[in-house]
Amino acid sequence: MGRKVVYNRTIMDGQSISLQVVQPEGESRPERRDAIENRERILATAERLFAERGVAEVSMAEIAQSAGVGKGTLYRRFCNKGELCLALMDSQMRAFQDERLSEMREMTAAGVPYLTQLARFLEALVYFTRIHAPLLREVQQHSSALDEEEVERPHFWQYMTVHALLQRAVAANETLPDLDTAYVAEALLAPLEANTLRFQVENLNFSAERITAGLQSLVRGLRRAEREDSGTG
Repeated sequence: MGRKVVYNRTIMDGQSISLQVVQPEGESRPERRDAIENRERILATAERLFAERGVAEVSMAEIAQSAGVGKGTLYRRFCNKGELCLALMDSQMRAFQDERLSEMREMTAAGVPYLTQLARFLEALVYFTRIHAPLLREVQQHSSALDEEEVERPHFWQYMTVHALLQRAVAANETLPDLDTAYVAEALLAPLEANTLRFQVENLNFSAERITAGLQSLVRGLRRAEREDSGTG
């Protein structure tokens, strides 16, 4: 069985959303050293093969063979390539989260408006998603075979962060009080879904800079003064 992800949903102003990985009930015994070594070898091998040939071109059988483990060992650790890709992203996701939360705390302390913080977060997320898009696409492709907690892990934190920034913007009178923050948070993140981003980059030839500028223009449109000046308030 895989591990379960537990979320702490508080955010910012001295708090944070965090991801805690715990063993399922009945699996509290520590992992054997050989099991830990197998997992590390599998991940290192997958990372190397993905870098050499691309994520989509490497099969689970090739990963097992190159790592020197049996297919049964591989599939006991990772039920499919999507779960393996999610594991590879774990440290990068945590680092990204820590960096963004630290930056937002500093910006809040300096009195930077929440909508400005949101625009900065979306900019960072564009580049993070583009870099990790091959892994994220593999996760989405195998989403039906993954636990709900695993599938939603990257998106959940992003959504909670954007939603919290929008709620704080409303409270700070930066936007109109009737803003549907839950919907707008999802709408802002929708263009950054991995397959959608791939279409924008590969089919529409949008650069990361153009995508970032477009999202930031949407955020600017939420500002109260601009909405009232346009007659929508």
